[in-house]
Amino acid sequence: MRERLVVIGGDATGMSAASQARRLRGPEELEILAFERGSFASYSACGIPYWVGGVVEERDALIARSPEEHRARDIDLRMRTEVVEIDPAGSRIRVRTLDSGAEEWTSYDKLVIATGARPVRPPVPGINAPGVHGVQTLDDGQALLDSLAATEGRRAVVVGAGYIGVEMAEALVQRDYEVTVLNRAAQPMATLDPDMGQQVGEAMTAMGIAMVNDAAVTEIRTDDAGRVRAVATADAEYPADVVVLGTGVRPETTLAEAAGLPLGDQGGLLTDLAMRVRGHENIWAGGDCVEVLDLVLGRERHIALGTHANKHGQVIGTNVGGGYATFPGVVGTAVSKVCDLEIARTGLREKEARAAGLRFVPVTVESTSRAGYYPGAGSMRVKMLAERRTGRLLGVQIVGREGAAKRVDIAAVALTAQMTVEQMTALDLGYAPPFSPVWDPVLVAARKAAVAVRETAGR
Repeated sequence: MRERLVVIGGDATGMSAASQARRLRGPEELEILAFERGSFASYSACGIPYWVGGVVEERDALIARSPEEHRARDIDLRMRTEVVEIDPAGSRIRVRTLDSGAEEWTSYDKLVIATGARPVRPPVPGINAPGVHGVQTLDDGQALLDSLAATEGRRAVVVGAGYIGVEMAEALVQRDYEVTVLNRAAQPMATLDPDMGQQVGEAMTAMGIAMVNDAAVTEIRTDDAGRVRAVATADAEYPADVVVLGTGVRPETTLAEAAGLPLGDQGGLLTDLAMRVRGHENIWAGGDCVEVLDLVLGRERHIALGTHANKHGQVIGTNVGGGYATFPGVVGTAVSKVCDLEIARTGLREKEARAAGLRFVPVTVESTSRAGYYPGAGSMRVKMLAERRTGRLLGVQIVGREGAAKRVDIAAVALTAQMTVEQMTALDLGYAPPFSPVWDPVLVAARKAAVAVRETAGR
C-alpha cells in the first residue's frame, strides 16, 4: 500500500527531505505532498543580503530548484498554501489556500515539520509600519527591494547588530544609503566576546556606518501617511526612510506547540538523533524550528543556520525513505562579513563557558593571513578558550581581513574531535607564503593556549 509523506515548509530542510526520500522510494511506493506558504521554494536565505546589496544581481540565482522542477520529480509542492493545524492523534493536517481562503484536512503516514524561524520584532509602537522590514525569506527580500525602489530618501536604520544586522548594513551601504545601526548591547556581534565585537564596531565605523551601541529602540515613528520616518531610543531620534530589523530569530513552532509536540527551553522542537520528534514515531522535524545537541556543552540549543538545515533534510529523507542516518550535533560554527572584514566563531564564548561552570584560560594573538613579506597579507586576531585543567579546546573567534574567516574550520574540526590545544599544535596544516605564515594563526593561538594551560595547572 502506498504511503503518504507530508512536508510542512518548502525550503532547505523540507525539500531536501522530500528529494532524498524520493531518491530512495519511487512514486509507486511513496506519495510526497509538500506545502509552502510563501511564493518561493528551495532558495538560499543566506544569500538575501548579497542580493539586496547588488552583489548577486538576479533573485533567481538564489533558487536551487523551482516548484516546477520538484513536481517533475513527483513531489507535489503546493505554493502559497499554509498549514494551520497539526492533528497528531488523527495523523492529519489542516491546510489553507492563501489566495482563495479555502481549507481542507489532509492525512499523512509520515510528517516532516520544517517551518523554519521567524524574525524577532521588538514590541514597540510602529513596529509594523510600512517601511519596516524583517529579512527572513525571499518574499521578505523582495518586499525590501520594492520598498527601496519606491523610497526617495537615502537614510536607513538597521535595528540590531548580529549576523543579519551587520550583513544588511553592508548591503545598504552598497546601495549608497546613509546607514545607522542601533544596537542594544555594548558592542556589535553578541555572538562574539566583547573585545572581539569591539573590532567589528570599529571597522563598521571606519566604513562610514554610524554605530550606536547601548541603544534600545522605544518607538518607530511615522509620518501622516503612516510610513516610517524615524526610529526613537530613550536618548535620541534617528531619521529613517527605511528600517531593517536584524534582531534575531526564534523557532517557528506555533503549530507544533498547539499540537502538543515537545519543545526545548529555547522554543525549538526536540528530536532524537534521527531527527524524529520525541515521542512521535511518524513525525520528523529539522532546520531552524528545532533545537540540536551542542557537542561542546552537551545540551540542546537553537542554532539557525542553513548548513544544519540541509543536513537535517538529508537525514530525515534517508530515514523516511527506509534508510538510516543520524545528526550527531553541532559545535556552533558561523562566519560572516561586513565589507572587507571577516568574522568567525565556533564553540563557546567566555560568557557561555562561565555559565556552564567551566574553568578556562582565554588567549588572543595577532597574526596575518599570509607570510608577512608576501604582498596582500591581511591582519587578523584569533581568540581561543581552553579548559584549564584538561586543555580541551572550548572555542575560537577570528576577526580579520581576507583569508581570516574560513580558518575557523580548523577549530571546528578540533572541537568535534574533542582535541586539546596541545594536540592542535601538532596539526599538519598546509603552508606556502601566499596562503599562511609558517605557523598558521590558529596554531599560534593553540601554542599560546597550551602554555597558559600548563602555567595554570593545579590552580
